[in-house]
Amino acid sequence: MVNPQITNLVIILGMMQVSKKIPFEDPQVLMAVRVLYVVSNVLIIGMYLYAQQKINKKKDMTTLKYVEPAPMGSSEEPKLITTTVHSYDLQQLRGLYKAQLMGVGMMGVMHLYFKYTNPLLIQSIIPFKGALEGNLMKIHLFGKPAIGELKRPWKAAGGMMGMGGGDGPKADKKSIEAAERAGAGGVKEE
Repeated sequence: MVNPQITNLVIILGMMQVSKKIPFEDPQVLMAVRVLYVVSNVLIIGMYLYAQQKINKKKDMTTLKYVEPAPMGSSEEPKLITTTVHSYDLQQLRGLYKAQLMGVGMMGVMHLYFKYTNPLLIQSIIPFKGALEGNLMKIHLFGKPAIGELKRPWKAAGGMMGMGGGDGPKADKKSIEAAERAGAGGVKEE
């Protein structure tokens, strides 16, 4: 399978070329692109609401233990987290909602305040593609089993070109026992 960051880069470069040919000065074209952006975001929020409904319907109370790495550059110890699959999925979904709202806010400032129109087209496609490729959607929207790459906890998505992702949460027995011995245990998230 092709790396999602590579396909995003290809889409961005392609859409930049396409957007140069689009007459954004025409009010009808501009309105059509705005509608495309709004429809894209409504579809994303709809997928997230559907996933939330599926998560709450399953209400998987299986215990999930993992060691969350310390933030980069901090002197904190890794923290042991004990939660349930249900709580973990809802926490991940909250993160997706926040990221989507941040993107809409930034796009609103860029379009309404700075009058940029080209990013509307790109931001109609990339976030939708990203939502479809997310682990939560693969499990709850497409019904894939949570094994292998989809086994919880998930590694945080890397930044540009996969850099900056660092080590994700560790769920192996050795890491959990080391965190419990270090006294970082007992943090229960609801």
